[in-house]
Amino acid sequence: MIKTIVIIVVVVLAGIFGYAATRPDTFRVQRTISIKAPPEKIFARVNDFHEWGSWSPYEKLDPAMKRTFSGAASGKGAAYAWEGSDKVGAGRMEISDTSPSKTLIKLDFSKPFKSSNTAEFSVDAQGGSSNVTWSMYGPSPYISKVMGLFFSMDSMIGKDFETGLANLKTAVEK
Repeated sequence: MIKTIVIIVVVVLAGIFGYAATRPDTFRVQRTISIKAPPEKIFARVNDFHEWGSWSPYEKLDPAMKRTFSGAASGKGAAYAWEGSDKVGAGRMEISDTSPSKTLIKLDFSKPFKSSNTAEFSVDAQGGSSNVTWSMYGPSPYISKVMGLFFSMDSMIGKDFETGLANLKTAVEK
């Protein structure tokens, strides 16, 4: 009886791990919102890490979080490092490329686990409004593939992006 249970458990685990190996090697999470403002007004809030406190959902998770700004004041080369509670972890962001329609950010997490991804904000003018898309993408190592079978990265991070974009809309449309 025990031998049968062990065989079943091994077969199930092999199936889970085998299926995880077939998952994509990269991931992408993105959300879009329409904001009644010109791209330059939105760009000013996204391209300057000092402005993120007014809209980023992550800024409110840990009021005692340590923040360090370095590099350029805004735009390419501007950097922001943080260290906080388990809710926010620790890491660093640096704007790697920027234009009035797109900002690329190199995003490195050191806690709760190490990972390197890219965050991207794109702004597309649509008459008197702008469509703003916040996305994050990067590699999906094997352990992430296994975790992805049980937890949806899109559901977890997507909700934060929706909140952040709604906050950005409120801040910009004031």
